[in-house]
Amino acid sequence: MHWRTCGHASRASAGAFDLATARRTVAELEVRTADPALWNQPQEAQAVTQQLSRIRGELERVDTLDGRIAALHELAVLVEAEGDDSMSAELDAEFRQLGEDVARLEIEVLLGGPYDTNDAFLSIKAGMGGTDAQDWASMMLRMYARWAEQRGLRVNLVDEMIGEEAGIKSATLEIRGRHAYGLVKAEAGVHRLIRLSPFNSGNTRQTSFALVEVLPEVDDAQEITIRPDDIRVDVFRAGGHGGQGVNTTDSAVRITYRAGTPEQIVVTCQNQRSQIQNRETALRVLRGRLLERELQRQREERSRLKGEHRQADFGSQMRTYYLHPYTLVKDHRTDHETSNVASVLDGNLDPFIDAFLRWNVGRE
Repeated sequence: MHWRTCGHASRASAGAFDLATARRTVAELEVRTADPALWNQPQEAQAVTQQLSRIRGELERVDTLDGRIAALHELAVLVEAEGDDSMSAELDAEFRQLGEDVARLEIEVLLGGPYDTNDAFLSIKAGMGGTDAQDWASMMLRMYARWAEQRGLRVNLVDEMIGEEAGIKSATLEIRGRHAYGLVKAEAGVHRLIRLSPFNSGNTRQTSFALVEVLPEVDDAQEITIRPDDIRVDVFRAGGHGGQGVNTTDSAVRITYRAGTPEQIVVTCQNQRSQIQNRETALRVLRGRLLERELQRQREERSRLKGEHRQADFGSQMRTYYLHPYTLVKDHRTDHETSNVASVLDGNLDPFIDAFLRWNVGRE
C-alpha cells in the first residue's frame, strides 16, 4: 500500500529544497531590506524584495507540506497498528495527492533563476530540410501554442513568415504567465524530425531541423543598454495573418541593432495594427535577445572554466522526434523519452521540461 511508505515523502521534498540555506537567505535579505540605503537604488530594491517574497513563499509551502506529511504518517501508523484496512483506499488517494504536490513544489523550487518568473518570447526557425523543415517548424508552432494553453499561459503571435509551399520559415510567440520563461527555456536548441516525407513523390525518409530560441521578456536589465543611435527602425506594410485590413497601412516594424556585435540583429513585429504597439513589442524582443546573448556568454565562460565548453552548432540537436521507422521522442540531454509522439506534438511537453529542470540543477 502506498500509504505505508508515506514517511519517505518528507525526505524526497527535503532533497529538493535546502531549508537551512533558504532560511539563512531570508534572514540576510531581511537585513538588506531594513537598510534605508537600499531604497535609493529602486532596481536593486525591487530585485531583493522579489527574491525575498519568492523564498518566503517556498518556505511556507514546504512547511505546509511537512505538516501534511507528518499528519498523514501518524494516521497511517495508527491505522496499521489497529489493523483497520477500511481506510486504505482513502489513505492511498491522499498519499498520491501529496506526492503530486511535493513533485510540483520540487519543480517550482528549481525555477529560481533571476528571470524564471518572467514572460518569454519563443522563436522557431526552419533549418535544413527544405519544405519538410518549414512544415516541421509549423508543427512545432502548434505544439508550443497547445502546451502554453494547456498550462493556462497566454499566447500571442508576434511575427510569422510563411513558407513558399507549406509551413513557416520562422515565427515568434509571446508567452505570458507564471514562470513562462523558466519553463519554456528548456525547449531552446535544435529539434530534429525523422519521418517519411509527404512532400516528395517517393515518400522517402526525410530528416528536418528547426531551431528554437527562447528569450526572457524584460523591461530593464542591468546587463543590457540600448541607445537610440544603436538601432534603425523601418516600417512596412504587414503581410500574412493579422485580420481584416492588416495590409492597408504601414504598421509592421523592423528594428535593426548594430552596436556591440559583428552581425546585425534584426527583429520584426507585425501582429498588431498599431505601428506604436509593434515597435514596443519589437523592442521587448530585442532586449530579450540581447539579454539572452549575455546570459549565454556567461554560461559559456563558466563552462570553459570548468573545462566543459562545447561549441554549439545547428547539427547538435537536443531532441529528436522519430515518426519512422518507429515512433519515439528522445531528449539527448536528459535521456527522457516517450513513444507517444502524437501526445508530445499535441503539447504534452511537461515531462520533458521537468526532466530538463532536474538535469540542469547546478549547470547554470
